[in-house]
Amino acid sequence: MTDAPSAEWESATRDLYTRLLDAWDKRNARDFALLFASDGSLVGFDGSQVNGQLEIGAHLSEIFSHHQTPRYVGIVREVRQLSADTALLRANSGLVPAGKDDIEPKLNAVQSMVAVHKSGGWKVAHFHNTPATFDQHPELAKTLTEELRARLRTQSARA
Repeated sequence: MTDAPSAEWESATRDLYTRLLDAWDKRNARDFALLFASDGSLVGFDGSQVNGQLEIGAHLSEIFSHHQTPRYVGIVREVRQLSADTALLRANSGLVPAGKDDIEPKLNAVQSMVAVHKSGGWKVAHFHNTPATFDQHPELAKTLTEELRARLRTQSARA
């Protein structure tokens, strides 16, 4: 594997994911969309598919204007370099509803993010967010919920 354009491709990819979750938590559709490549794509928790920075921004603006969105708790599971300018990040996430201090297990998700190095920086080429219901394995759902709760406690202790 050749070196990435940035010697710090893994930390840059992790940082991109963190900024994506932060933009969501701040309910900032513009900042969220600008993290994507101009031709980036998004598959939302409900299966909605959105293409391009402009459509992603509009989609998130609509969500933020009509819903009191919960805040993210994320656990990065893997960051893998796919090529010199492409990385894959896999994560799990939970969401803490507004006014609550615990995650809502039915909103736990499996996330995948493809990051690309373009124009001197890392951008999201594709972000996929799917429910982590583990229908055939309820013990896995329980384990994930406990991991996310532990991460939430860690984050809260640092705040």
